[in-house]
Amino acid sequence: MHDQMETFDFDEPVDRSGTDAIKWGAPDREVLPMWVADMDFTTAPVVIEALHSRVEHGIFGYTRTPGRFYDAIAHWWDSRHGLAVEPGWILPATGVIPAVAAAIRALTREGDKIVIQPPVYNHFFDTIAHCGRRVATNDLQYSDGRYWIDFADLEAKLADPATTLLLLCNPHNPVGRVWTREELLRVGELCAANGVAVVSDEIHADLIYTGYRHIPFHAVASYVGAQAVTTSSPSKTFNLAGMQVAYLFSEHAGIRAKIAEVQARQEATLLSPFAIEAAVAAYCHGADWLEELRRYLAGNVAYITDFCANHLPEVAFLPPEATYLAWLDCRAVMSSAAAAADRLLREQRLWVSAGTLYGSAGEGFLRLNFGCPRAMLSDGLMRLKDGLNKGQA
Repeated sequence: MHDQMETFDFDEPVDRSGTDAIKWGAPDREVLPMWVADMDFTTAPVVIEALHSRVEHGIFGYTRTPGRFYDAIAHWWDSRHGLAVEPGWILPATGVIPAVAAAIRALTREGDKIVIQPPVYNHFFDTIAHCGRRVATNDLQYSDGRYWIDFADLEAKLADPATTLLLLCNPHNPVGRVWTREELLRVGELCAANGVAVVSDEIHADLIYTGYRHIPFHAVASYVGAQAVTTSSPSKTFNLAGMQVAYLFSEHAGIRAKIAEVQARQEATLLSPFAIEAAVAAYCHGADWLEELRRYLAGNVAYITDFCANHLPEVAFLPPEATYLAWLDCRAVMSSAAAAADRLLREQRLWVSAGTLYGSAGEGFLRLNFGCPRAMLSDGLMRLKDGLNKGQA
């Protein structure tokens, strides 16, 4: 494996054409995609080595999920986040959204209300609808360049007898907040008081910037008696989304049994052998690569900050506390996020996400993925500047 002194080249461009990458799927080859949340970096070399080794075996039949998969996850959460997770608490899944959907179906009934906190990951809306449940919104509050939870509104939403679950985004996508222990404790207290379960999506937990610390919701749930399920994956951290590997965990055996039953009914219990090898290699040997990635992404944050200050002073960039997603406050230069994103795509060949994709609370904002080499980021920001400065958005 790789020693502590190895460096990894995140500036090296990688041609993803011809790989059927969804991110790079625009028919127009001039389009620069900075929308969907996967990175334009190759994954950790230790992961590639593990996959090569598995390929060389040559047989890829039905594969049970081995104990080392569960042990690797438990080790990762203990070493990275100080959370003791028992291997027996873990259920594998093919993605965080399939895990969330299984938890929703297991813990709620059709027609129940599920609270989410827009602007929030767009698939939350879709998944709740697909499960036949109803969305209840607790919009985040935005002031002085920072987002806050509206606890008075949250308490009212949780008190509704029809509300049975809170779907928490921790850290939050797209606004980049790392929720504090005090905030999470208050969330847990309100949910416990109202008998509302919590499913916490912690897929961005490893992509935290200096000065912040990820607090797993599980770490506070036990203090307040909240019933909690955590979902996560190495996919964002190590750029493995196409591997379709994720997991959930809960210390409550009854909750795990209900979710496992739903997964069995959905025929969604087996992982691919490549998913298993990638996850184990990443979690057991990928920490050095991750540390360099975090430093590089922090450099991208600084680059965006300087660029906006010098070239887009009317655009407020909210430096994220986590994630590789820039949440850009463009309200001073546009009235419709959807129209702006459409014009940027058509006229500047820049593909970013409209803030309204994440709920009406995202109006006036754009989301830009900066998980890419600095030269690509510079190109994207220049296109953004040209589009906004010409009044095209």
